[in-house]
Amino acid sequence: MPNYRSPGVYVEPVFLKPEARLATGVPGFVGFAAGAANQPMSLHRKDEFLFATPAGGFLADAVAGFFDNGGIRCYVAIAAGAPKDPAAAIVEALASLGPLTDLDLVAVPDAMSLADDSATEQVQRQALQHCATHGDRLAILDAHPQATVAQVLAHRRRLTLGQSEPVNGALYFPWIAVPAAGGALRPIPASGHVAGVYARTDEEVGVFKAPANQEVFGILDLDVPVDAEMQDELNPEGVNCLRAFRGRGIRVWGARTLSRQPEWRYVSVRRLFLTVRRWIDLNMAWAAFEPNNARLWVRINRELKTYLGRVWQHGGLAGQTENEAFYVKCDAETNPPEVRETGRVVTEIGLAPSVPAEFVVVRIIHREAAVAT
Repeated sequence: MPNYRSPGVYVEPVFLKPEARLATGVPGFVGFAAGAANQPMSLHRKDEFLFATPAGGFLADAVAGFFDNGGIRCYVAIAAGAPKDPAAAIVEALASLGPLTDLDLVAVPDAMSLADDSATEQVQRQALQHCATHGDRLAILDAHPQATVAQVLAHRRRLTLGQSEPVNGALYFPWIAVPAAGGALRPIPASGHVAGVYARTDEEVGVFKAPANQEVFGILDLDVPVDAEMQDELNPEGVNCLRAFRGRGIRVWGARTLSRQPEWRYVSVRRLFLTVRRWIDLNMAWAAFEPNNARLWVRINRELKTYLGRVWQHGGLAGQTENEAFYVKCDAETNPPEVRETGRVVTEIGLAPSVPAEFVVVRIIHREAAVAT
């Protein structure tokens, strides 16, 4: 402390440690390309993807579609070479994304390049399992090309068979068409472009905003035209459709997860909770090995309430007041002596997430004209 000698007002600069920034809308893409990479590569522009991809591969298209739709940064994990078991190579590359803590999305577009549908679905199931194991990311999956409604629903059921709830994944249908040489159209899976829509929505609003009713840029058509009748069958089963609207372009027209639990029905709600968990992991590590007493409990309460208060102010939580939007409880009740003796500090958090206005109902009331007297 400075040694002040005369009475007066003195200014002391205080440098506060900034809160660690939590990146969202950062996908890890997995697919085939020439050249081996020991670790996933971080890309900030589509021009940084300099690897040759095999015929029938979709990795380069996914990366380009991500950045064309507002993506800021992504990872690429390459399943290199020409392995005897391509599905196993993709799963191995997928596992390399595990240690990363600054991604929150996973997409495996080259699962759609495998020889048969069963291999494709096995890789997609592994992607869902990967997200469940790590608990901080969500998988963006593609339906099969040129699929019928019945085929998409059967695919959806097979993906979640035996998966633990909640399922951290979303399925998108149909494929999209991009420009090809000679003015032709080439069908590709939509996951890369959809990941860009996620990133764009996160940047404009936040993870609590449903990544839907957003135009998909860089595409010219859908490989299967989807109408309201088809979506009536797919939407209740958690299949998110891309649809073309006259004068409004092609848009993502669904925001549901593959989870069967009603509380985790919406992508935005699930991602909000995943993001809160990531924030706690990133910003609360200081609490480890601190004395487990009232002073620690007060600090935990204060930091969590400050963070969740900002989430509420930005519209991520429902409620007219903070007390209606969330609560944080870390005190002697959640940490009785028997809990403290095991070296644990327990904090209880309750959130009231904002759910998307999926069905906008306008009631038109017809009434008889008033009779003048």
